[in-house]
Amino acid sequence: MAWKNQQNPEDEAAMMSKINAAGIINITIENLWRDCYIAMAKSDFVTWNRKLDAIWLILGGEPKAPEKEFNDLDLKLHELGSLGVVKQGFSKLPPDLTDKRSKQYILLRNKSLFLRKLQNSQGKGTAYASEDEDDFD
Repeated sequence: MAWKNQQNPEDEAAMMSKINAAGIINITIENLWRDCYIAMAKSDFVTWNRKLDAIWLILGGEPKAPEKEFNDLDLKLHELGSLGVVKQGFSKLPPDLTDKRSKQYILLRNKSLFLRKLQNSQGKGTAYASEDEDDFD
């Protein structure tokens, strides 16, 4: 006699598959964030932007992802021109290029914050305690 509470082995396999996929996605996203921080520290705006775009490809696939906000940030970056690599420090750049790089930095930082907030809102980032879970003090 089968127990009514016992799960079908196929259901259990499907659940395991979803859990494993979620884990792989989270690892991938965290690796991309690590690469973003390294690129940011090196002022490598091209790599920083590409890694943020890769994060968007993962998070933006959700049904209610705010695509317009993301595209607006990208458009503003595009309007400023090339994110090309700058080999010398900011202090050696002409004032107009320093201003452009500063604006690009702010937009990339805003894009990063936008994606981190989106990740958290989707439950793929910072862990939040659920109100219906027991406390394990």
